[in-house]
Amino acid sequence: MRTVSTSLLARMIAARLAGHGDGSRADHPGDRRPVVVASGNFASPDVVLGVVDETVAAYRLFVLNPQAGLPARPGVSQVTPFVGPGARGLATLEYVPCRLSLVPRLFAGPYRPDVVVVHTSPPVHGRVSLGTEVNILPAAIEAARASGGLVVAQLNPDMPYTFGDGELSVDDVDLAVEAQQPLAHPAVRAGDAVMQAIGARVAALVGDGATLQLGIGAVPNAVLAALSDRRGLRVWTETCSDGVLALEHAGALDPDTELVTSFLFGSAQLYRWVDRNPRVRLLRTETVNDPGRIARRPAMTSINTALQVDLHAQANASYVRGRIWSGFGGQPDFVAGALHAPGGRAVIALPSWHAKSDASTVVASLREPTTSFQHSHIVSEHGTAALWGQSLQGQAQVLVSQVADPRAREELTSEVERWSPAARSGPQTSPSRRAVRGPEG
Repeated sequence: MRTVSTSLLARMIAARLAGHGDGSRADHPGDRRPVVVASGNFASPDVVLGVVDETVAAYRLFVLNPQAGLPARPGVSQVTPFVGPGARGLATLEYVPCRLSLVPRLFAGPYRPDVVVVHTSPPVHGRVSLGTEVNILPAAIEAARASGGLVVAQLNPDMPYTFGDGELSVDDVDLAVEAQQPLAHPAVRAGDAVMQAIGARVAALVGDGATLQLGIGAVPNAVLAALSDRRGLRVWTETCSDGVLALEHAGALDPDTELVTSFLFGSAQLYRWVDRNPRVRLLRTETVNDPGRIARRPAMTSINTALQVDLHAQANASYVRGRIWSGFGGQPDFVAGALHAPGGRAVIALPSWHAKSDASTVVASLREPTTSFQHSHIVSEHGTAALWGQSLQGQAQVLVSQVADPRAREELTSEVERWSPAARSGPQTSPSRRAVRGPEG
């Protein structure tokens, strides 16, 4: 690893990309714009990305869950399998449909990295740590090194040193820039009575000793808040938030089991807790999201949310009004893994009504692409629908009676009645369905 100034870094990047599709002729059909892979979520290495953006005329920026503030000028295409707020609505967005466990394979094929930009801790005994964001980055680094790409690190004293697959030898990094940058944090939204009711209902499905996976957002946070009286809980999840830290403080986590995650999504307090904490292991996506490994976790309980569910027990967590909102993420990986685990459960939890669109989140049939399906339980503030082993009509009936908002039940019940053999032999009509809006309306 060679530590350089930002000006020298710019010259070295330009020299490395010269003649390799450096973007100077992005309008030419034969010109391959370089692929730049960077740390995502709340670990964006802004200083080094700024150098890349000033140096390279046109390129494709591959970031997972990109946040606001990333380069989005003409000449830059944001490429991602999971769309974040920094990419939604961009005309140049390239959404790549892919479950998270398979994303690393993209780096050996159509998205081979020319440059990988990572955000790391300063060196400690010849090693740096990817800190809060491991995820798909080890695979990107390996792909870049195998094909002659460049690996650049932003060394930040504010980045915690975490153990696991994010520990890199300094020999794995070509160039580094020392640059202090305060780490960003997700906004904290207070849970309302609906979220608290959902959290309590989901928590009732979680026994002592269960293994937890939870996604991002108000619903998972409400579930974690309702689990403080459990004991011996384990964690095998793609993201770890402050709710997990609260369980640690409450004595709910098994002290003899490592907490496994792939990236962190939380406060400065969470980042201080994980710094050189031997109980916390940040592992690469291929390991954490492997359905086979997930299925070996005891009482694996996957808890995710959705924008809509339908009477076929399909969940849409990705699209709003025909436009991509997020992506598959790890939801299908964990749903499949949990269903195969001993004593496992795959739970989708969501409010029954979307206030901004004034529409039911339980619909007769999805009009948007399906993110995941065949869950063991679907939960709203009104109740819990246990779906495993139910007939198609049986699961639809319990979704209407236990999960749907009372305002939607009559229309949904009429749809279920149309599924009977007698009804199918006569004329059918479809009830109207209003599209749900996204969390920002």
